[in-house]
Amino acid sequence: MRATADLHRMTGAYALHALSDDELRAFESHLTGCEPCVQETKELSATAARLGLAATVTPPAVMREQVLRRVSSVRQETPGGATAPRTARAAGARARLLSRWALAACVAVAAALGGTTVWQHQRAEDALAQARRAQQGADGIAAVLAAPDARTRTAALGDGATGTVVVSHDRDRAVFVVSGMARPASGKVYQLWFDDAGTMRSAGLMDPGRTDQSVLLAGGVDGASGMGVTVEPAGGSTSPTSAPLALLGFPA
Repeated sequence: MRATADLHRMTGAYALHALSDDELRAFESHLTGCEPCVQETKELSATAARLGLAATVTPPAVMREQVLRRVSSVRQETPGGATAPRTARAAGARARLLSRWALAACVAVAAALGGTTVWQHQRAEDALAQARRAQQGADGIAAVLAAPDARTRTAALGDGATGTVVVSHDRDRAVFVVSGMARPASGKVYQLWFDDAGTMRSAGLMDPGRTDQSVLLAGGVDGASGMGVTVEPAGGSTSPTSAPLALLGFPA
């Protein structure tokens, strides 16, 4: 319970990109099942973006050159002027050099600030869109599994893995549930296919990082007689490029 409560309190830090990599992965996983956090994160991200844009002004194109030119010509007096000890004058020279670099850095940051703010806002929007898609997928899976006409068929996939296909003809959708499936080789992905009387139609990709998962097949069953699984290049293929690892006929 405490871990979940801690995740609920991460919305503000997420909106400001203040989470570590581990926290980011945990919170984005939490977003897939927590609509209040999705809404709050969206609102906080939008607010942060508006505040950033409100504080940002686009500098004139010639501003950088003007500032750098003036930096090289403006003299900064050391305490005590020409009568100051040599060590003080040396320190002053170092300070002038550092101040020039600092001012130049500030100009570069100011010029990039507007783009950075927009990029942060876009990243948050992309993450929220991903969370919504994941939630929609979970809802679709639940709808098929709970359908009154749902029928299942299970098959061994090799190396101890098992796969079960659940079909609802009333909903015209199918779900593939797999357990213990080895991760594909680097640069590869498992792709699902509908078997339309011997013609294979893409039904989406599996998550290459998970050995146990439930996948809502992309598209309607539309009279398909079964499904298959192949190994394809990352991103998937328009038609199978390898022999199927498994072929499952749909239950009647």
